[in-house]
Amino acid sequence: MSLAATSGRKNIGAFVVVLAILVAGTWTAVKIATDRLLYQDATSTAQGWAMFLAASVTDLEQIAGGEQPSAASMVFFQSARKSGEVIRYEIFSSDGYSQLVSERDKIAFVDVSVYSADAARSLTEHKPIVNVQQSSAANQPAWFAHAYVPVIVDGRPIAVVAAYVDLTEQHHNFFSTFLVAAAALCLLTCVAFLIPAIAWYRRTKEKQQADRRLRFLAHHDALTGLDNRARLIEKLENALAALPARGGGLAVHFIDLDRFKEVNDTLGHDGGDFLLQTIAERLRGAIRIDDIVARLGGDEFIVVQTGVRDKADVDAFALRLTSALTAPVRVGAHEIVATVSVGISLAPADGADSERLLKSADLALYKSKADGRNCVRFFAPEMDEAMQDRKALEKTLRDAVLHQRFVLHYQPLFNISDQSLAGFEALIRLPAGDGTLIPPLKFIPVAEDMRLIDEIGAWVLREACMTAAAWPEPLTIAVNLSPLQFDAGNVSAIVASALGEAGLAPHRLELEITESLLLDNTEAILAELRTLKAMGVAIVMDDFGTGYSSLGYLWRFPFDKIKIDRSFMQGFEASSGKNAGTVVKTIIALGRELDMRITVEGVETVQQVAFLHEVKADQVQGYFFGRPLPRSEIGAVILKSFRETLPARIPRAISAVA
Repeated sequence: MSLAATSGRKNIGAFVVVLAILVAGTWTAVKIATDRLLYQDATSTAQGWAMFLAASVTDLEQIAGGEQPSAASMVFFQSARKSGEVIRYEIFSSDGYSQLVSERDKIAFVDVSVYSADAARSLTEHKPIVNVQQSSAANQPAWFAHAYVPVIVDGRPIAVVAAYVDLTEQHHNFFSTFLVAAAALCLLTCVAFLIPAIAWYRRTKEKQQADRRLRFLAHHDALTGLDNRARLIEKLENALAALPARGGGLAVHFIDLDRFKEVNDTLGHDGGDFLLQTIAERLRGAIRIDDIVARLGGDEFIVVQTGVRDKADVDAFALRLTSALTAPVRVGAHEIVATVSVGISLAPADGADSERLLKSADLALYKSKADGRNCVRFFAPEMDEAMQDRKALEKTLRDAVLHQRFVLHYQPLFNISDQSLAGFEALIRLPAGDGTLIPPLKFIPVAEDMRLIDEIGAWVLREACMTAAAWPEPLTIAVNLSPLQFDAGNVSAIVASALGEAGLAPHRLELEITESLLLDNTEAILAELRTLKAMGVAIVMDDFGTGYSSLGYLWRFPFDKIKIDRSFMQGFEASSGKNAGTVVKTIIALGRELDMRITVEGVETVQQVAFLHEVKADQVQGYFFGRPLPRSEIGAVILKSFRETLPARIPRAISAVA
């Protein structure tokens, strides 16, 4: 039992005791007050009766001395028997001995005088002696008083009158009145006590609930109610400790929702929270009683599968999990089809403790994401080395962004028709610690995952525009944009700033985008592209022919140029080169119809040059015409292009092929 519960029971017990004391005290007070009033009433009645008797019976002193009463006194005694309150009276001598007894049915002189100590004491003390009594006898009232009143004449006691006074009605009236008053007082006291007591009780209950909530949150996730990381580690350690006795193994499934940020951006955090809660409920429904499910935070979940016999068990379990999680989720009017990436580690093969197993599953999850997401990957030892390389690359990226240590190389583009230099494409490079350059295909995806691409892209735009501003007209500069740079919706502002800072004319800037940019949130992206085009900037569809729906966007947005992906030129050299050539000719013809210029990438051989000259491509780019160059070497290329007919090798190449 918790301390809070024990304390609560003790406080309730104390409250009951206090209430019992209050009731008992009230009852005692009523009884004492009633008895006191009865005593006073009996005393007053007896004294009044004694005074009345002394005044009415002239021979009272003689009667008290043992003489017969006079005729007048007897008449008085006869009439006094009918008194309502006094049901019996006696006359005692000044020595305390009884002489006459009068009751309602008779008046009698005593044959043998009886000594009364109370009568004698009343004479000695010169004050009434009153005894209030309760009776259950049939011939007596329920409450009566026996009062001994000394009769004093001229300062001298002459007799004692003992009166039996009926107090039943007075007792009832007094007791009822006091009981009602006491009950009202007791009720008011209880109310005055209960109000703070109830408030205290509610605060105590609220504190107990808050304590329970704090204890729950110490081991559970607040949003989903699943175990948190601390509770997961505790349970996982216990499961690992039990493996030798239970046999078999266990598997840690590290689950991550793919593109969860897009859900938050589209439906808001309420929609994202609902999706997470739904995922949590589905995980609870998919696991077995001995399995463990937890949320690490964000969109990351852990499921520990126990009782694993072999890898086939894990495969089947992972399939059941992914099938449950990828079922559509309806959020209001929207339907979400979430996919998940899963990384799996096995115990004891991939780790003997919880931290190592979680790290191994995390490495497998990275592999799952790197392989395109929406897949399951098992941990392999080489992933650890890959993760170390990844962390080193992330550190290098952060340092390069902070200190602007990127460099740009520029690859020339030529107009194939008049063999003139058209411009350059800016290609970013990341210097490594050993002086080598890390290619963009390796570090750009990592920069996108780290959300650094906005800063890198803005730097590339500024640097490329500044460099191109020093070139003669009409040389252009082409800059690649990542789809993630459009998420913030401020690409046009960044471009305008870069152009203004460099003093570069907008028509000399070409922005290259890939088809993947247009797959989601198309209208917003097209609106941003229209803004850029209205500024005078050329918009280029890069890597054309490698996606799924490029043709669908060519008529929806007036691109200025199409860049045919280098894979077609590589295919041109293969045995299926005829097919690749046919596709290239078709794309060029399509560009002519849509009034879009065509640039072919990856041109490296004489045969490719001759073919592209024949099919009348607009521009070419590739190692045949020049490799990417640092900024310091661009001037020589530009100068040479203006001093001579630069690609004199093109006619020679055509002649050689002919």
